[in-house]
Amino acid sequence: MPVTDVHSDPEDLTVVVTADLAAPVERVWRAYTDPRQLERFWGPPGWPATFTEFDFTVGGRALYSMTGPHGETSSAAWEFTAIDEPHGFTVIDAFVGADGVPVDGGQSRMEFAFEASASGTKMTATSYFATHESLEMVLEMGMVEGLRSAMGQLDAVLQDLREYAQGKGTRVELLDDTHVRITRLVDGPRELVWRAYNEPDLMRQWLLGPDGWEMTDVELASAAGDSYHYRWAPIGDTGGEPFGFEGEAVVLDAPRRSVTTERMQGTDGPETINDLSLYEEDGATLVTTLVEYPDLATRDLILATGMVDGMEASYARLERELLTV
Repeated sequence: MPVTDVHSDPEDLTVVVTADLAAPVERVWRAYTDPRQLERFWGPPGWPATFTEFDFTVGGRALYSMTGPHGETSSAAWEFTAIDEPHGFTVIDAFVGADGVPVDGGQSRMEFAFEASASGTKMTATSYFATHESLEMVLEMGMVEGLRSAMGQLDAVLQDLREYAQGKGTRVELLDDTHVRITRLVDGPRELVWRAYNEPDLMRQWLLGPDGWEMTDVELASAAGDSYHYRWAPIGDTGGEPFGFEGEAVVLDAPRRSVTTERMQGTDGPETINDLSLYEEDGATLVTTLVEYPDLATRDLILATGMVDGMEASYARLERELLTV
């Protein structure tokens, strides 16, 4: 985790974030000034940012929105007031409405500073608020926790994607009692990986878990709010009982992200929220699934089923059967 300190000062009306990043200043600068790279970490897990404008000039503006795992949205804008490449830049950060116009409350001046350190780069981000009320509002909204978790994603952004993930299989991170992040690099383009997740004929070829199973039924959602289901059965006398999952699509943002609810067919739960995102670099795609469980016991129970091993078998089959043809 690159964040070393997050400090709020009610007297100075500031929030100061300090991070120790294992990359040179020029590389960190690119991560903060390229909107496609910013989208990978500007927003905590489950709330990725999408930048729709990015005019990186003094007086220019960046506009972004974040969509949560339940379909909630929040939008904000930066106005660039100073740029000193590659040492730092300053923005006026403000919440905006659907029309892009700033709304009252929560506005701040943010100063980003990058300086060389023994390990790479020391990053300091200082937010200045005009009133106690605006500072308290963002603190109550979870600004400190959100900054820590968002910045925790920077390691993956600053490294070459293949260096970061290739050959490391399916990896599991326990983020807290109810959230798990699962990542796997697959050697193929994002468009094809998205299709593999969203075309029934392709799904039947790879999303099977361990050998000896087949997908017998699949119906996919085509828009947010639609229902979906799929079902597997053992082949021949290999053992096991047929089972399936069902749920609803919450977010569908092809070919980047999908969020769905999921529960075992024929039951009332427990229900999870599965947040799938795809990021491509140099012809490889990082598949990230953020799973939200209702409680710790459910999290541990589901992980103990061998779910991750089944996912790794499916990803290996995806590379072998679809991404090499």
